[in-house]
Formats: sequence, structure tokens, C-alpha cells
Amino acid sequence: MKPKPTDQSRVPVAHARERFLNDDGAVDDRLTGAVRDAISTSWRRSRSFKVQTDRLELPFVREPNTDSPLMTAARPVLHQLATDLSSEPVSIILTSPDGVILSRAAGSDELLGQLDAVSLAPGYSYSEEHAGTNGIGTALETRQATLVSGAEHYAGCLTQLSCAGVPIRNPFSGGIVGALDLTGWVEEGGSLLLSLAKSATVQIEQQMLANASERESRLLSAYLATCRRAPQMMVLAIAADVVLMNRRLRQSIDPQDQVSMLELAVDQTVDIAAGRRVNTLPSGRSLRLAMVPEFSDATGGIAVFHVHLMDSATTPPQRRPSKASVLPGIVGRSSSWRQASDRIAQHVGAGHWIVVSGERGSGRSAVLRAAAGQYRRGTIRVYAAGDFQDTDTLDSFAAEIDTEGYAVILCDVDEFDDDMLFDVAEVVQGREHAGWLGMTLSAGDATPTLGATLLPFFSHTIEVPPLRHRIEDLQVLVPTILRQLTRGRELDVAPDAMRQLSKYTWPGNVAELRQALRDVVTHHRSGTITAQHLPPMYRAQSRHTLTRIEALERDAIVRSLEENGQNKVAAANALGISRATIYRKIKEFGIDM
Repeated sequence: MKPKPTDQSRVPVAHARERFLNDDGAVDDRLTGAVRDAISTSWRRSRSFKVQTDRLELPFVREPNTDSPLMTAARPVLHQLATDLSSEPVSIILTSPDGVILSRAAGSDELLGQLDAVSLAPGYSYSEEHAGTNGIGTALETRQATLVSGAEHYAGCLTQLSCAGVPIRNPFSGGIVGALDLTGWVEEGGSLLLSLAKSATVQIEQQMLANASERESRLLSAYLATCRRAPQMMVLAIAADVVLMNRRLRQSIDPQDQVSMLELAVDQTVDIAAGRRVNTLPSGRSLRLAMVPEFSDATGGIAVFHVHLMDSATTPPQRRPSKASVLPGIVGRSSSWRQASDRIAQHVGAGHWIVVSGERGSGRSAVLRAAAGQYRRGTIRVYAAGDFQDTDTLDSFAAEIDTEGYAVILCDVDEFDDDMLFDVAEVVQGREHAGWLGMTLSAGDATPTLGATLLPFFSHTIEVPPLRHRIEDLQVLVPTILRQLTRGRELDVAPDAMRQLSKYTWPGNVAELRQALRDVVTHHRSGTITAQHLPPMYRAQSRHTLTRIEALERDAIVRSLEENGQNKVAAANALGISRATIYRKIKEFGIDM
């Protein structure tokens, strides 16, 4: 059925609109009574927005989020309303607070065709800024239920329609979270559409209240369960306008940093990959949020996080050790290695429990042991991950932790299985102030279980650089390792051999260097080591020695290639470089595909 001709009672409104558009916004006194104040005010806003009067060019803003709390609450109400109006030429439209259409339903194909013609469809914005005076945009602008019928629309292409829009409010905060609009032909519209829209909006708000009550109950349960599981950790839980933080988190982060932390948490509920990033807070402190998967529900709007504060060069320990922080047996002259060693020594000397992270063979365990030997009293007990395969090791560890003034290092804790992580955390619980504990683990993301059990005991994480990022340290590492392997006998290293060693990227770090030199010493015990004495794989290197910046760049390319299935084009796009550049860099850095 086609729309009927416009009713004569609406002609004065059409005349007023025409006069307004033709007379630079003036409304003749004789026609002022035909136009409601809300409509004439909206016309003026539409003019200031420079909305076209003869056509609409609406932007497609975004794909609708069909799992939002608003959509979840509105879905059963809209379904029932669509069933009740299935035989009527009326469309049911739900929008976001900025006027973007989230959903649309109508039983009339002819009406749907008209709505498509004016882009009244999901993803498009019907705010006044884009569409001028209309039931959706004007209701959101005035925050009041609004009926816009026929010629009251600012855009001429909408004058065949009547739109009844009602803002939807958050039942807790009172803020606008969207709008419900019922749109039909102009001769069908009127107060009935507005009454229906108001009634349905009340039902949506009541459903939001019920859902929120359930969500908040689930949030509280998840928060309390997380706190009970590891009371020593910092916990953050969010759901819509509700934020829960335990005492340790509140006392550890100042209000300005808390605001930034909450913004990061909200971002992470949308972008899960954000959990792999370390973020810098306004105070300069570093923070990582680890979502607790078993207690988080993105579709339900609930997220629970473990909050990890990480040490940085701008946040030194409150107390420095009284002795110099030169560690016995630890060599290296690069600034990155010296800084990492100095910070580890400072924290160990101050009694802080610390985590030393880094790649395998990078010296993380050696530097932590040296610092503990320098600044902790008594015997330092060291447990490797493999030791715990023996069931007696856990009992030995528990006995050690039970002594006063203990000093213990746990190596490679990222290799512990989940059960062992819970067991070790249970042993440590309650003994935090009786002694000192250090840990080493691999660089990169910690597992959720590790983040929920052991990491919360540690306030500082310090990463040691891989050997390829401090290649200048070879000048002191090579002679030191050779003296250790030959028990003090002097072996000279020729410049050509040192150049070849400097060109290698050392994926196995210092451990690989030690093994390479051990192979050399096996066949060459005196004199001078030349390039010809090196194992073949170290002689084949033809690249120049990488600077630290080049080594970092090489690592970024390798990671991107791994993340993109060795697809060079995809890796280049992810890094923001051209295909030609990545091919050149792969060749230049000798990256083995």
C-alpha cells in the first residue's frame, strides 16, 4: 500500500517549513502556531549542522554491537513488539546513544524499501548532526520522548514518515544509553506510536535493571572468588558503571593512575590482545592487566583482572643496598646489561621479592644468584623447574620456606604445570615477610595460572637483555668464558674470530656462546683462536655486526613473520613497512625463513 496524500491539517506545517527554509530561518508569525517550539528549535540546529534539505547523505559509522548490554536487554522486548505489530506498517528501531541504528524490524516490505532509500538501516547514524530533525536524533538531542511527523522533518525525503523516538536511560546512572523509535507512514503515525514506544522503553529499562542486578551479583562473586584464591594479589573487577578494587590495589596506585588503569581495562575488554602489552601510567610506573578468563564474561559485560606493577628505570627502589652493586662473577660492559644488573642488585639488597625475566641462556639466573649471594645472608637455595618432578622437592621447598630468614630462588617457573603453581603458591602464602624469594621466567606473556598464583607475590619484574642486544659484551664475555673453560690458561682470540662471533645473532644467548667456545677449546687448547677454529655455523656469517637498534628491528620482523605464518606481505603490513623494505631487511639481517 502506497502512502496516502498528505492530510490538509498538515499543510500549515509544510508551509512553515518552506518559509523557514526559503527565508533564511525566519518563521512567519501567522504560521508560528503550526510549528511546535521543539520542532522549530530543532530546525535551527539542523541548519547550523548544514544538513541537506533535499537529500540525505548519511555516513555508515560502524557495525552494530549485537552483544552490548542494551541489545541484550532490548532483544526480548523488541521480539514481542515485532510480533504484536507484524501486520502493521510500522518499523521498530533501536539505536545507540549517538544515533547509530543497532537493529531494525518491520512487517511491511514497502516500508522497509522506503527506509532503505533514506539509509534508516543498521550502521547508519540518524543523529540530528547528520539527518536533521527526526524522531531518533531529536529525542536524543532533547533527551525527551519526541514525535516528528511528516513535514516536521527537516529533510524532505523523510516527510512521508512519522517517527516516535524515546531515549533509553541507564536505570542506575540515568545516562542515555540509546533510543527506541517506531516509524510508520505519516498518515498512520501519531500519539499511538509514541505511547507504544514509551511503554516498550519502560520494559527495556526494567530488563536492563534486572540484567544489571544479575551481572553485578556475578561480578561480586567473581571478584570475591579471585581475591580468595590469591589474597596477596591486586585485583580489579569492572562491569558497566561498577568498579571493584581490593585494598592492596587501592593502596598501591594513586588516583590519577587509577583513572588511566580503568581506561586500559575497558579497552582490554574489547581488544583481548591488549593484555599482552605493558602500559605506562601517568606517574611513569609500568602496568600490565591480566584478565582472569574463568571469571570474565565479555558478552555479559564482566571483566576481572590481576594487576601487575612492573619495575622501570623511573621508579627506583625506596632503599639502596649499602654495598656497591658490582656483582661478583657477572661481566658485561653494555649500558643495558649494567642497568639491569644494578636494578636487580638494588632490589635484592632492599629485600624486595623480584622476578628476573629474559630469554633462555641470557644470564637471568646467574645475575639473580650473584645478587642473592652478595646481599642475602646464609645459604641461597636454588630450585629448578625440573627438580619439582621429584615429589620430595615440594616438601624440601616447604621446609626451607618455613625457616626464618630464608633465601630461595625458583628458576624457570613458567615451566611449572598448573597444579605445581598452586602448590608452590600455597606454601609461600603467609611467609612473605619471613625471608626473601626470587624467580626467573622467560620473557613474554605469563600464563593465566602463573599470573593468578605466584606473580602477585612479586612487586618488581626486571628483564635482562638478550645477547644480540648487547653484542659489545662479547669483548669481555669471550675471554672470561675461555678462562673458565681452560681453568685459567690464556687463549687469545684473533680479531677475525671476534668479528665473526659479533656478526652472529646468538638465539641461545650466553649459554650458546659458552657451548660454542667449549667446542673450540676441545680442539684448540693454546695459542690464538682464529676464525678458522670456530664451528662452521659461526664462520658462515657474512652480515655486519648489528647495532642494538638493528637487533631490535630484526626481532620485530621475526616476531611479525611468526605471528603472520611466515607471510612476508602480511608481516610488512603489520609492521607498517613496505613489502620491498621487509624483503631487503630479511636479506640484510640474514633472517632464516
